[in-house]
Amino acid sequence: MLLHELAVCRIRVPYPFQWGAPSFDAGEAFAMMMASFVALVESTGAFIAVSRFASATPMPPSILSRGVGWQGVAILLSGLFGTVNGSSVSVENAGLLALTRVGSRRVVQISAGFMIFFSILGKFGAVFASIPAPIIAALYCLFFAYVGAGGLSFLQFCNLNSFRTKFILGFSVFMGLSVPQYFNEYTAINGYGPVHTGARWFNDIVNVPLSSEAFVAGCLAYFLDNTLHRKDSAIRKDRGKHWWDKFRSFKGDSRSEEFYSLPFNLNKYFPSV
Repeated sequence: MLLHELAVCRIRVPYPFQWGAPSFDAGEAFAMMMASFVALVESTGAFIAVSRFASATPMPPSILSRGVGWQGVAILLSGLFGTVNGSSVSVENAGLLALTRVGSRRVVQISAGFMIFFSILGKFGAVFASIPAPIIAALYCLFFAYVGAGGLSFLQFCNLNSFRTKFILGFSVFMGLSVPQYFNEYTAINGYGPVHTGARWFNDIVNVPLSSEAFVAGCLAYFLDNTLHRKDSAIRKDRGKHWWDKFRSFKGDSRSEEFYSLPFNLNKYFPSV
């Protein structure tokens, strides 16, 4: 029976504008830009987690900009092919890297080939789609635990005995959990978010970012850390900023080129540092 199903499986290759000519709406464009900004904030954390789990050198700003730029290209391609979703860095893959301790770029390339193959042949993709939900949930418990622990590990550079640090950490984590929970529950019950006006694009601009735990907690912690008594010299050590001063000169570490250079001579056009 399985051989018969595989024999009749169809190959479908996606192509640009397969669902018709694109249309443009200014309001929807702004809403999508806000959704992309939320994905950018979450992806930045995943970038840093991956560099830490791969035992790489601290990420230079140029590498973060390069990753964000390619993420924008991926979102553009998603729109051209009509995937009805954008592109973001996979937090699950960051957790998988921590679980397997395999940080090889070749593994990612082979995995991408498998993903393209399974997306074209639907019968093979259905095999992976049939994996029981409890197994997927168990894997997610491990992946997100690793990523969350990787983020919390950066607190070792802060002075956790400081009440300023305790306030910023506790307040941002609490608000990051409670505000999105309120927005998500409100949407599930009423069918629309707490911000409900006649302009759907404006509703999305407000409701989408406030429904993301990472966005709310990260932006709030960043705002408080950069405004709450930051000019005090003693506060600088509480923030842990002095630990990172030695990494300001990324070109001084030859390992950065080894970790972040691109294959196939692409590093000539997209420098690492």
